Amino acid sequence: MAILSFCSVLLAITTGGIIVVEKISSTIEDETGLRAMAIARTLAQSDEIQNNIGTPDGTSYIQPLAERTRLATGVEYIVVVDMDGIRYSHPVEDRIGKRFNESDLVPALANNEYISRAEGVLGPSVRAFVPVKVNEGTRQVGVVVVGILTPTISFLLRTIQTELYYSLGIGLLVGLLGSIFMARKIKSGMFSLEPKEIARLLEERVAIFQAMSEGIIAIDTNSRITVANKEVQHLLNKTNEEIVGRNIMELIPNSNLPEVLRTGKAQINSQMYINDTAVLVNRVPIRFKEEIVGAVATFQDKTEANRLAEELTGVKAFIEALRVQNHEHMNKLHTIAGLIQLEKYERALDYIYDLTEEQQEITGLLTKNIFDHSIAGLLLGKYTRAKELRAELIIDHKTRLRELPSRLETGDLAIIVGNLIENALDAVRLVEPARRKVYFSMYDQHDSLSIIVRDMGPGIPEEKHELIFQQGFSTKGSSNRGLGLFLVKRYVHLAGGSITLKNLVDGGVEFNIYIPKKEDVNITNSEQEGEK
Repeated sequence: MAILSFCSVLLAITTGGIIVVEKISSTIEDETGLRAMAIARTLAQSDEIQNNIGTPDGTSYIQPLAERTRLATGVEYIVVVDMDGIRYSHPVEDRIGKRFNESDLVPALANNEYISRAEGVLGPSVRAFVPVKVNEGTRQVGVVVVGILTPTISFLLRTIQTELYYSLGIGLLVGLLGSIFMARKIKSGMFSLEPKEIARLLEERVAIFQAMSEGIIAIDTNSRITVANKEVQHLLNKTNEEIVGRNIMELIPNSNLPEVLRTGKAQINSQMYINDTAVLVNRVPIRFKEEIVGAVATFQDKTEANRLAEELTGVKAFIEALRVQNHEHMNKLHTIAGLIQLEKYERALDYIYDLTEEQQEITGLLTKNIFDHSIAGLLLGKYTRAKELRAELIIDHKTRLRELPSRLETGDLAIIVGNLIENALDAVRLVEPARRKVYFSMYDQHDSLSIIVRDMGPGIPEEKHELIFQQGFSTKGSSNRGLGLFLVKRYVHLAGGSITLKNLVDGGVEFNIYIPKKEDVNITNSEQEGEK
């Protein structure tokens, strides 16, 4: 980098020197022309020239005057000619009386004064042509020509050779030292990387950035989009040129990045929709030297994550159901074994028939009416879980689930149903055995999905109806609680739905959830309410 900088300085100094010399040469030539013109005008107004030009013995008066002036001013030559171009003066006396044949005399004979440049035997020269006029300038009788040699560029270089070399030497030394200093300064600011290394590193970063399966978008302090990778372009169905430079609120009004920019607080693992696509989003402020200079968000399509989560939810639900059933069946086997030992064979058979009928009824209801195996497994697990807690989960035989709302994923529904039932079972745990009942209904209608969960517990005071949906609040007062209903409300609002609760006259609480299947819901408000 230092060598490149030094070469740049050398080129700049050389180019500057050439330009300066050319400028000096041009300036000298212009000044020489003005000087020649002044001398020519003075001679043209001389009485000796005006009175003697065109006369037979005019040379004897004009030549001495011209030579005295030439020697006094240091010009190369002074030539006076009449209207026929006949010379009346010349440094070489043999040429006096002969015709001035050069073509640039013609305009001067037409009463014009001017400066011309010509290349002669002695080198380039500047010549001034001034008409000689008499009778108060009404009649032209001749022309005065004054010629001065102009220095060539090589002559100028020879003249200032010592000063030029001295100046170039100092300039190159300063340039070299400055190049070394600037190279070190720049390199330290670029982490000691060479330009090629920086270019390669940038190409690698861009390739990685564009190849990521997550969408990445960043904004500056004015909420203008500075970068967006291909995944974001795909989500927005726009080109990079249509995205970069625009305000984030124009393209993704529910991005919440301006809020992150304002507060400086990251928002992790949120959910939102972009063009009807559910995505998981992380929002993080960009800091440089403790100053927030922007914000970045990553979007991950929730489809694949939901698929794995649904599988995991279903597997966990069935495992929990099997665990509880295994525990419960051990107790039932002990009961059957006891009846047989007591030789109560008929009673044992009736007991077995009752167990079989009950299990077949709940299993048949769930497999027939619930299309999603994860939700069916969850309900079966909660059913057996209730029995383990010596409570009863009563599932309405009209419960149906054929199609999910467009903005509700299976995993979200599992969180809603699972938390509501678990809270209800928790509420009836301490009441008398006859009231340990939880009722569950789910109605899949043409335009909506409704869920009702009712328990016969002690109820919730009216003043706490809004508080229970806040993160960390719990009627039990435990530090490890207060998340379930917060998540329920969050996912209901993300789906564009609503949740209400009321205390029952006979005691207990009823939760009602309504989720529309239409897509014209306010996702921005839903997400913001869900994250409060």
